[in-house]
This record gives sequence, structure tokens and C-alpha cells, in this order.
Amino acid sequence: MAHDLSLAQFHAFHLCNNLMVPITLFRSGDEFGVLPSDELDDEDDLEIVHEYEPW
Repeated sequence: MAHDLSLAQFHAFHLCNNLMVPITLFRSGDEFGVLPSDELDDEDDLEIVHEYEPW
């Protein structure tokens, strides 16, 4: 988790391009995080900021 949005965006973009899978950038409280999109559940209390597609 990161407090800096630009740092989280940088990691999400590079993770997406390296793994070639969709990556979701989300916000939880005052922190940002990234996960492969297929690992997120609808029940999670997360605010989706952006989804990165490798194609």
C-alpha cells in the first residue's frame, strides 16, 4: 500500500505490462494499492481508481 497516488500509478502500469494481465488500482482509506483484477471481490470495501489493461 502507498500513500502517494503517482507512485501507485507507476507500479500498476509496470506490473500490468510485465505480467500482461489487467491490474486494478484501488483506494482503501487514505492508501492506494494494486492487485490483479481477477483477485478483487465485489464484497471488498475498495474504491476503484483505475484499471490498467495490457492490450
